[in-house]
Amino acid sequence: MSKYLKRARVQQSNQTPSSVTEAVEKLIARVENGGDRAVRELSIQFDGLDRETYRLSDKEIADCLDSLTPQERKDLEFAQAQVRNFAEAQRTTLLDLEIETMPGVILGHRSIPIENVGCYVPGGKYPLLASAHMTVLTAKVAGCKRVITCAPPFKGRIASKIVAAQHLAGADEIYCLGGVQAIAAMGVGTETIAPVDMLAGPGNAYVAEAKRLLFGRVGIDLFAGPTESLVIADDTVDGEIVATDLLGQAEHGPNSPVVLITNSEKLANDTMREIERILTILPTAEIASQAWEDYGEIIICDSVDEMVAEADKVASEHVQVMTENPDYFLHNMTNYGALFLGARTNVAYGDKVIGTNHTLPTLKAARYTGGLWVGKFLKTCTYQRILTDEASAKIGAIGSRLCHMEGFIGHAEQANIRVRRFGRRNVEYGGVVTAE
Repeated sequence: MSKYLKRARVQQSNQTPSSVTEAVEKLIARVENGGDRAVRELSIQFDGLDRETYRLSDKEIADCLDSLTPQERKDLEFAQAQVRNFAEAQRTTLLDLEIETMPGVILGHRSIPIENVGCYVPGGKYPLLASAHMTVLTAKVAGCKRVITCAPPFKGRIASKIVAAQHLAGADEIYCLGGVQAIAAMGVGTETIAPVDMLAGPGNAYVAEAKRLLFGRVGIDLFAGPTESLVIADDTVDGEIVATDLLGQAEHGPNSPVVLITNSEKLANDTMREIERILTILPTAEIASQAWEDYGEIIICDSVDEMVAEADKVASEHVQVMTENPDYFLHNMTNYGALFLGARTNVAYGDKVIGTNHTLPTLKAARYTGGLWVGKFLKTCTYQRILTDEASAKIGAIGSRLCHMEGFIGHAEQANIRVRRFGRRNVEYGGVVTAE
């Protein structure tokens, strides 16, 4: 039976504080009512950036590209090639379908790209450059015609490295806008920014709430919460690597849960000691230590199967597996955003460079959905056709009787009129088609 060496002091909540919801509702309303003027006012208020237009010119984008060192550009292009290659391979699995289910009845579906997509890339002191690859590039691989993107300025200036990543990813329009005003501008539109059909990308609590409130008017990728990481490990690894992987993700934010599940009590205790040591030298220790103290957990299990069961209960966004047989978890776990199998890989690879998408379900949403991928930018739309009079009459007769079972006479008449015309049978108006 599992036991805790360390329990979280604070439990995760998927409830947004009412103060955040109220503030975001007001900001969205300002943009909806005030358009470009409101966007400009909010950009000045929150980001200290005043521009006539927040869409970047070709020259500004070129200047951002030129600001990269050759190595920086090479590294960005490598990461984007990895993301592109995997997304293109995923796209090949999404095939159109057409099948004749009975003589004369054709059913099918098509995968149709969403036409207009808006992607948000968080900025600030720790800009998430990779979010440009994961959102913009993936949407372009899906075939979306117009992909626009927003990122906030940093200290009142254009975040040049983010812009470079957005451009290299294939963005059609790039805006220097952050926060709720960016999400609202893309979601509801302004005089100069045409509204999108779907919003994607991570952000802070206000950005996440703006996406949630706009959901329904537009599609969104995921309801996102704080980053989560789970490490599953046994005595094939040591406490240093486990602690490094836990704290490497805890630095995302003070409310980022990190959990260790192990069947080795020795590893559990060694990890606790290593966490204490690393926190004395980690530059982001102030953030990581709070996340560890409040949300960190260590669970000790009796067996591998119990580790699987506990991991599925956690349903973490990221799951790092460092055990004798990592593939056992690949074949037996069902609730996770992404798996990182073996000590040679880790969550940071997935976050930045390896090629799988880093926009993943949080707050136990892995129980019912996977992460962002090329398929999220496609609509699977069905169609049908009937090739023969006989098929139409047969479907119509059964359909008429089913409609009567539900009490929908108008529906039944849609079937009946075809039974009369294509089956050449006498059926009174509103009547039930008898079986032949």
